[in-house]
Amino acid sequence: MPSEKILEGKKQAVSQLSESLKAAHTGVIVNYKGITVEADTKLRRELREAGCQYKVVKNTLLRLALQESGISGLDGVLEGTTAIAVHSEDYVAPAKILAGYADKSDTFKIKAGFIDGKVATADEIKTLASLPSKEELVAQALRGLNAPITGLVTVLNGTIKGLVVALNAIAEKQQASA
Repeated sequence: MPSEKILEGKKQAVSQLSESLKAAHTGVIVNYKGITVEADTKLRRELREAGCQYKVVKNTLLRLALQESGISGLDGVLEGTTAIAVHSEDYVAPAKILAGYADKSDTFKIKAGFIDGKVATADEIKTLASLPSKEELVAQALRGLNAPITGLVTVLNGTIKGLVVALNAIAEKQQASA
């Protein structure tokens, strides 16, 4: 039987992980087997720069944290080596980064995940990873809104230039006839 100190530490770890899961929009669970230290360091840096929290966790602790946070249906994937990446603001970032790495690796695999507390399969996470980021979507929307205005300005500039050319031609004709 573990000591009281060890049990308290595990309870605290579950509580912290549960709070992180409750705050997250997206979570991606991976099997990190076979990742080199160099690749792991690079992956962690990329996730940190994107604002993701990434943690290697024991399956039992993650199972308890998932139950505590109200996310059910992921017990079947909590086997072997397990790590989880979560993000509280961006839906796409953890999926995009981890799916990109999983595509390049034979052993690093996406197990499953969740989106706003609902379980997502590995295929759904990969589909999420293929979506543009929030910033890209905003840029596309702004380009779409800006296009009609740009067209209007171009037409008005063309009309004004044409008017100026016509007025100059009339003025030259008047000067020539005078």
